Amino acid sequence: MAEIGGVGRRRVVVRGTVQGVGFRPFVHRLAGELGIGGEVRNAGGYVVIDAEGDRLDDFLARLVLRAPPQAKVTGVDVAMLPDDVVLAPGFRVGASTGGRTGDVPPDLATCAECVRELFDPADRRHRYPFLNCTDCGPRASIVERLPYDRPGTAMRSFPLCPDCEAEYRDPANRRFHAEPIACPACGPRLSWSASVQGEEALAAACAVIAEGGIVAVKGLGGYQLVCDAANEAVVQRLRREKPRPTKPLAVLAAGLDGARRLALVDEPAAGLLTSAAAPIVLLPRRPGAPLAEAIAPGLTDIGVFLATTPLHHLLLAELARPLVVTSGNRAGGPIVIDDADAHATLGPIADGVLGHDRPIWSRFDDSVVRVSRGRTTMVRRARGYAPGPLPLPHPASEPVLALGAQLKHTCALAHDDVAHLGPHTGDLSDARTLVAFERAADDLRRLHEADPAWCAHDLHPGYLSTQYGRRWPAERRIAVQHHHAHVAATAAEHGVRGPFVGVALDGLGFGTDGTLWGGEILLADYRDFRRFGRFGTAPLPGGEAAVRRPARMALGYLYGAETFGAPLPGELAGSLLSRMDDREVAFVRTMIDRNVNCPIASSAGRLFDAMSALLGLCDDNGYEGEAAARLEAAANGHEPDRALDWALRHRDGLWVYDPIPTLRDALTSTSSPGEIAARFHRAVAEVVVALAEKAAAALGTDIVCLGGGVFQNSLLTASLLDGLADAGLRPLAGERVPMNDGGISYGQAAIACARMNGK
Repeated sequence: MAEIGGVGRRRVVVRGTVQGVGFRPFVHRLAGELGIGGEVRNAGGYVVIDAEGDRLDDFLARLVLRAPPQAKVTGVDVAMLPDDVVLAPGFRVGASTGGRTGDVPPDLATCAECVRELFDPADRRHRYPFLNCTDCGPRASIVERLPYDRPGTAMRSFPLCPDCEAEYRDPANRRFHAEPIACPACGPRLSWSASVQGEEALAAACAVIAEGGIVAVKGLGGYQLVCDAANEAVVQRLRREKPRPTKPLAVLAAGLDGARRLALVDEPAAGLLTSAAAPIVLLPRRPGAPLAEAIAPGLTDIGVFLATTPLHHLLLAELARPLVVTSGNRAGGPIVIDDADAHATLGPIADGVLGHDRPIWSRFDDSVVRVSRGRTTMVRRARGYAPGPLPLPHPASEPVLALGAQLKHTCALAHDDVAHLGPHTGDLSDARTLVAFERAADDLRRLHEADPAWCAHDLHPGYLSTQYGRRWPAERRIAVQHHHAHVAATAAEHGVRGPFVGVALDGLGFGTDGTLWGGEILLADYRDFRRFGRFGTAPLPGGEAAVRRPARMALGYLYGAETFGAPLPGELAGSLLSRMDDREVAFVRTMIDRNVNCPIASSAGRLFDAMSALLGLCDDNGYEGEAAARLEAAANGHEPDRALDWALRHRDGLWVYDPIPTLRDALTSTSSPGEIAARFHRAVAEVVVALAEKAAAALGTDIVCLGGGVFQNSLLTASLLDGLADAGLRPLAGERVPMNDGGISYGQAAIACARMNGK
């Protein structure tokens, strides 16, 4: 911040997330408190203050120290105010002007003061589903353009009534310049049908849910499917209709007390649940919790969140029970945001649609985080967090659009010294999700007025995101290896500057040698990397078929794993073979022997799948990662005195983890599947620590950055973080950015910018 004298006239430009978070009203109050004259206005994406007075030093210091909770000030530029600028007496909020854009504020959960008004019969917004103030309400999901003013949002079609206009103009009111301000007289309205609106619409929806039905509800960033979380029959029906056979469903609870009746909530988890972001938090299910078993079959954790909108608060108050609230889509598709699409896509699933007339401009699913041993890791970054800015270790010399991967897709826009990571759009497996991806990319470019000169994409030629990148000239495309992007994302989030060891434990990613990788130890910086170690390889019989069916993956390890001595005797897997059709076993073995459609992979994720199948926990994945999730659930609660056997080998200049001793020990053990699963987790953690120690010594660093979808496993992540720290290393995990493929685009952006700077 520039130094100034105690008396004078200054122009102050405040950068960061300073629009849509009550920053201008805060500046107005601060100026009045200190006797500062002038004005504050939005300019593009920044806030500009023209100020004069005797206490400018105090004013500037408090701009940062006392900024609103949701504001994130990244820079304050101070200059002399031009002599030809004449300031009116007093201090005012001026009209917004154009200019360079800044940060789009995330949507914020309903604040405590608005909740009090919602249930106060004397308040004019009593039971109004769309009340908000400068501290809460829709932001990113309704912004069409910056600066963040009402005409640039979905609220422009709702002219303010006199009462709301008075609040909006009153500096003493907490709705002073709250852009989504509304009330029953002038704001959006609920609808159940063309003739049923308002309170009657809410009552109709609640009646359907209470009677065991499913309702499609228009939420903040998209439609949601809602039903009674304790009703086994309706939860099973939702699974059939969506269809979503086994993937866990999120549960909406009434306040912290309601969450504690469902799950074990520690202090860090409580802080996340009640934060303005209000994410879904993955927590251990409380024994005897009043929930249907079908909420999270085979798992010990459930996803719990609290009300994010006034409408959620009203539903919970009327129904007095926990509710399933899951994305409004059909399996594999993006969350629905269009009203006509909702009736067409969700109408056949639901028994009614509770909609409203406020448009959703940008798609935002719910964010998901996990807390383990006091550590928070990001699983899905969306509502409440996206598209907030993230730091770039190397600034972008020209704008870059990073296109992400295929699963858990996100894209990111890098410009100047930040990257804006867009919201989760889903898996790029069909045309619907591809359209959602293209819209998310267009939203980033439009909001930040950036025309990307470069794109960064994955090496895999079959990814739809890579194919999208072909719209750029070949000389303007930067290809980034999948696992390098994973570990670079973690490094960039934590501001790592020098070289680091990258540990990428993942499902599958295209390697620089043309094979499939997934268990990698890398010596890396942001520009490049060298492969130092890996997991032993095994064939994927049928390619994607082996990903969907872990039983097949287990056969890949039994009959085709890379060996450094005696192979694994197939007869040890009698339990698995007895569950499989003899013809399938023979067919798969022939494929492996003849190397027909059996790509080789060094994948940690596929090893977890194989172990899950060998222990009889999961033969078929109902969703990505189910086998690994069931393996973790089986291991929870066990404290093994030793790991399964493991060995490190050296081959072709690389250190290689040989999984054959681990699998042999598991198959010959007489312990319970849960005990073996726990010993397996411990073995993998010990292996990675040993490899990381070797890599750190070779590179001359103590920094170890973790990345990859396997780190959604909280048991492994916690064990590995502890083990690396005990070994004297500094392990880093994704806290604000997912370590799964949702963080790939951010890693691509960091790498692309570093390469551009290095020419």
